[in-house]
Amino acid sequence: MEISNDSGVKKPKRLTSVVWNHFERVRKADICYAVCVHCNKKLSGSSNSGTTHLRNHLIRCLKRSNFDVSQLLAAKRRKKDTAVSVANLGYDEGQSKEEYIKPTIIKFEPEHKKDEIINFGGRKFDQEKSRLDLANMIILHGYPLNMVEHVGFKVFVKNLQPLFEFMPNSGIEVSCMEIYTREKQTVYNMISKLQGRINLSIEMWSSVESCSYLCIAAHYIDEGWALQKKILNFVTLDPSHTEDLLPEVIIKCLNEWDIDCKLFALTLDDFSIDDDITLRIKQHISEKRPNISTRQLLDIRSAAHLLSSMVQDVMDALHEVIEKIRDSIRYIRSSQVVQGKFNEIAQQAGINSQKALFLDFPSQWKSTYLMLETAVEYKTVFALFQEQDSSYSSVLSDEEWEWATSVTAYLKLIVEITSVFSGNRFPTANIYFPEICDIHIQLIDWCRSSDNFLSSLALKMKGRFDKYWSKCSTVLAVATILDPRFKIKLVEYYYSQIYGSTALDRIKEVSGVIRELFNAYSICSTMVDQGSTLPGITLPSSSYDARDRLKGFDKFLHETSQSQSLASDLDKYLEEPIFPRNSDFNLLNWWRVHMPRYPILSMMARDILGTPMSTMAPELAFAIGGRVLDPVRAALNPDTRQALICTHDWLQNESGDLNQSSSHFALPLLIDSN
Repeated sequence: MEISNDSGVKKPKRLTSVVWNHFERVRKADICYAVCVHCNKKLSGSSNSGTTHLRNHLIRCLKRSNFDVSQLLAAKRRKKDTAVSVANLGYDEGQSKEEYIKPTIIKFEPEHKKDEIINFGGRKFDQEKSRLDLANMIILHGYPLNMVEHVGFKVFVKNLQPLFEFMPNSGIEVSCMEIYTREKQTVYNMISKLQGRINLSIEMWSSVESCSYLCIAAHYIDEGWALQKKILNFVTLDPSHTEDLLPEVIIKCLNEWDIDCKLFALTLDDFSIDDDITLRIKQHISEKRPNISTRQLLDIRSAAHLLSSMVQDVMDALHEVIEKIRDSIRYIRSSQVVQGKFNEIAQQAGINSQKALFLDFPSQWKSTYLMLETAVEYKTVFALFQEQDSSYSSVLSDEEWEWATSVTAYLKLIVEITSVFSGNRFPTANIYFPEICDIHIQLIDWCRSSDNFLSSLALKMKGRFDKYWSKCSTVLAVATILDPRFKIKLVEYYYSQIYGSTALDRIKEVSGVIRELFNAYSICSTMVDQGSTLPGITLPSSSYDARDRLKGFDKFLHETSQSQSLASDLDKYLEEPIFPRNSDFNLLNWWRVHMPRYPILSMMARDILGTPMSTMAPELAFAIGGRVLDPVRAALNPDTRQALICTHDWLQNESGDLNQSSSHFALPLLIDSN
């Protein structure tokens, strides 16, 4: 490509690439420059440099906001289709001049309205939609609000869409609140139309600043027999908060979502919380809606939190032994020489374990269990190693090794059961009964230990367990009866091992509870008032004349006849053969298919099986301590914090991305908190 020696003369007829409409090619001495006509920046204009760098500058040029870059991209696509190098947007010299594309100039006001839609090279840019899309992205992925002010983010967006108007933190916060308001109304409408009942889980959160929060979530099985969970409120508790205020917070949530008449069960994460909470909620519902019975309102405690507290008992009791084992492992791994000597002794002792010694993560108790399990396999080697290495001082006695061996067996069972609970993100209530019964049977056996240390530890664990069992065992049994693979036979199997000679009386108690509950559902199935089918609601007033003295008889006849015909629903279910057990069995799908056969029992099953028997997130099942809010969310004001956390949960469920935690927020290390 020739150029005149005259430094101010250009040859546009040979510069056929689209980009040269935005550059002036000049020569100074022996160097060619391409000068941007918008910002006067000089770039290489040599024919050997191509035009990719010029096109990239055009896209980034801040003073070129009125020119359509899409023409450049279109030219690039055409060149790619004709097998021309992507890196060079210029045309071949032999290419037809008719293929030259002149950039379109879009006329618009420099400060266009936010809701203005601009036609941008065949595409429509909508500032309002882009603003809401950005807010949706921040909510869904837990990004910090101040990312909109990050330089890297602004450069990235400017390169993609120069017309996008950036907004400050306060602006994106308003957009997030707007989405929250919209999504909240959607969730409210969905819950209000729900024919089944609502179960609430109450979970305490904390932050590194020692603030306390209350996460209130609704659990239910929808019309398609899918188990659902929706976070309704994320309440920031006052520093002076006491347990006495918990009922008020929960009652406020019930009123806000208008679900007091739909409430079926209340699950608390701490099984040591006083029963007064549930009693006060029942009293509130009775005062507000006197025609609703609260007798069947279930009071549940989280099974996963029970197991976690039992693990903490074990860790506290065995603290000194665990520290000795940690010190021993640190010493063995301190050098290759020491490690080699230990391995040699292990071979001589006939230890063929493939497991290697490792240190645990104290914040994850499962890793502590695995460390103990491995160390116990090498306990003989540790004793022999002491005789050959006088520097090794963290020696365990035979008694301490026996404690470690027994405690490892305790933890193994708890690990297995916790894995069952956390294996499904939204487990149905039926899975808990056999696992909790296994714990009960083992605790009875552990308490009989002749070792005072082990028996006292087992008694402490059983004391916690008994308090949980007395409150939740009946509802656990009812839930497992509604599993057609077990029915009441599984209750009989476990109760005979737990209660022995008094098992029959206990089984009759469970049978009485499920029949009483079924009768309540049978009666309410005859009601036709405001679309509700909830147990305990009185029949609507008769449409007959008030002077009709037999209108009470009509109601009586209706209730008794319906109750008698539907009572066989439960009997029929219990009398039919047990469904074969197999790994592919889907309990909710089974009830969905059998709804026509068991119309009332299926309605009861939907409410009971949707009851959360645990409030702990699967990813925290083996963690020491409770839920901790990340510093970025903790720094927000309470209303914004609640909006982001609730909407994140709702949008995540809508997108079907359930593999991530509801607390999946950007890590603090990646966040600029300024």
